[in-house]
Parts: sequence; structure tokens; C-alpha cells
Amino acid sequence: MACLLGLLAFFFPRVVILLLAIFTDYLQRGFDSMLWPVLGFFLAPLTTLAFALAINQQGHVGGVYLVVLIVAVLFDLGLIGGGAHRAARKRG
Repeated sequence: MACLLGLLAFFFPRVVILLLAIFTDYLQRGFDSMLWPVLGFFLAPLTTLAFALAINQQGHVGGVYLVVLIVAVLFDLGLIGGGAHRAARKRG
């Protein structure tokens, strides 16, 4: 079940954030307010999930979870940059 949720989180992170917000308190334990998960839903969903994972598993961001967070940030930046690149290519 955990592997399935991990794959779902990688391919559909916004769906997982929505499911976690509705059915669990996972995001509330990871963040002080719901403002950050809402912003993360729209701007950086993989980073939001990686940060919540680090806080819920270890209590802080460090070690392996820091590497996971950095990789998530790079993926989110790649997704944003890839979309902008495709839009520019489509116009021109």
C-alpha cells in the first residue's frame, strides 16, 4: 500500500495532497498552518509532500530527507520550467 501511495504521489502529487488533507492529519502534523500546504498544492506539490514526509518521519529536515527534499524541489522546478518551455515552443 505504501508503494502504491508513493507512486501515486510521484505521478499525481496534487491528488495525494488533497487526499491527505481530507482523510488524515498528515499535513497538519507537518505544517503549522494550512497556508503552506495550500500554496504547495498550486506551486510545488512534490516539495510539499517531501517536507511533510521529513517532518512526520524524522521531526526535522536532515540527512536522507534533506536529499529527498532537494530532489523534490528540482523536480518541481523542472515541471514548471518544462511547461514554460512547451508553451514558448508552441507560440513560436
